[in-house]
Amino acid sequence: MSSEKGVVIFSKSSCCLSYAVQVLFQDLGVSPKIHEIDKDPECREMEKALMKLGCSKPVPAVFIGGKLVGSTNEVMSMHLSSSLVPLVKPYLC
Repeated sequence: MSSEKGVVIFSKSSCCLSYAVQVLFQDLGVSPKIHEIDKDPECREMEKALMKLGCSKPVPAVFIGGKLVGSTNEVMSMHLSSSLVPLVKPYLC
């Protein structure tokens, strides 16, 4: 799933940080593909796989263009340093 083109966010429906990251991308004009892993029967396996890929926390896990960007801290740091918008520019609605 993470190899899909565009912005992909693995989240949990009850996670406020996941929601904040989703809203940020929507405010930037990007429609991310959201995978709410808590609604998937393979939730635990997905969490383990995301951690093995290098996520410090299983959610939110943000992929842009098939590459892992990171979690909330990494995404917000990129946004504050103005490096997020150029990265998502090809995926603007």
